[in-house]
Amino acid sequence: MKTIDYIKKAIGDMFRIWHDELKQVFSDVGVIIFFLIVPLAYPVIYGLIYTTETIREVPMVVVDDSHSSLARAFVRKVDGTPDALIYSYVTNIDEAKALVDSKKAYGVLYFPADFSQKINRGEQSTVSLFLDMSGLLYYKALLLAVTEVSMDMGATINPTRIDTGAPINYESVSLYNPQNGFASFLVPGIVVLAIQQTLLLGIGMLAATTREKNPSGRLIPPHSSYRGTLRIVLGKALCYFAIYIFVSIWALEIVPRIFNLPQIGSTGTLLLFKLPYLLACIFLSMMVSTFIRGRETPMMILVFTSLPLLFLSGISWPLASIPDFWKYISYIFPSSFGIQGYVKLNSMSAGLSEIAFEYQALWIQTGIYFIITYLIYRKESIRKD
Repeated sequence: MKTIDYIKKAIGDMFRIWHDELKQVFSDVGVIIFFLIVPLAYPVIYGLIYTTETIREVPMVVVDDSHSSLARAFVRKVDGTPDALIYSYVTNIDEAKALVDSKKAYGVLYFPADFSQKINRGEQSTVSLFLDMSGLLYYKALLLAVTEVSMDMGATINPTRIDTGAPINYESVSLYNPQNGFASFLVPGIVVLAIQQTLLLGIGMLAATTREKNPSGRLIPPHSSYRGTLRIVLGKALCYFAIYIFVSIWALEIVPRIFNLPQIGSTGTLLLFKLPYLLACIFLSMMVSTFIRGRETPMMILVFTSLPLLFLSGISWPLASIPDFWKYISYIFPSSFGIQGYVKLNSMSAGLSEIAFEYQALWIQTGIYFIITYLIYRKESIRKD
């Protein structure tokens, strides 16, 4: 009976702690901003900003020293693509450069004087493309348009000029992001990272508030329910998990459907993946929060880490090109595995078995951060007693 009574009291205390923490969350405007407004609004804002997905009709200028029908046909094909718009013909490179400098155009297509002559002799000719690299999306659009036209015209010209038959057929197929959209590429990573960062900021602010309200400056309030380290840690974690399971459903499943982003992962698989990700983020945040003393500290220390963590996740820069040292640093954060796993599940139709590395890593992080958090809270509890 004593054992049963003890278990009942422990469970009751845990839910009392959950209730107290939930009440503290919804009575703190700063925490509400981090826990609800930011993670709910960020995906919508980014989805609206990048709703067109790709840059279309990027202006470019033409310098045609060949004055040939082949060059004019090439230009017409480029102008007919959805990515490029022929803004103007100019007589020399200097005039074209002036238009690019004034941002009236973002690229220059140049045909040398012998362009048509070389092709008619069965020789290889050259078309030069000069691009404004200050805008990578403009660069990508114009390069794609000119490359597609050159390959297409090359396939039709070569068989009529040489006797060896048709050249190798060229076909471009975009996998996992068929529209080559910027939102489809970037938004999933940002949303997954936002879940981790807002938990770090919100839980850090809650911990600082608890210390400020506690006369002894301790992390554990002087209340009879707050006895037993395990029930304290689990009660607080349950509160955060209850909030963020709904936040994650909105951010990772509903918003992508609203903006027609790639969404081919099954709901059940995504739920199984979100479980260790949320737990790892929660216990990491609780562990970090034990070192925070002021409410403004999370803003000053943690906000700036968002951009580096996005790069380290491998979503905007290939993992294979990240130095080993920084790759190991990225393993500290759940977002690194969360972003990779979510993109593979939701955009590449992978299963849990195909993201076993990321999935297992998140469970390992959950265990490690839970143990560290437990030990720190236990130490606080002993000091309190």
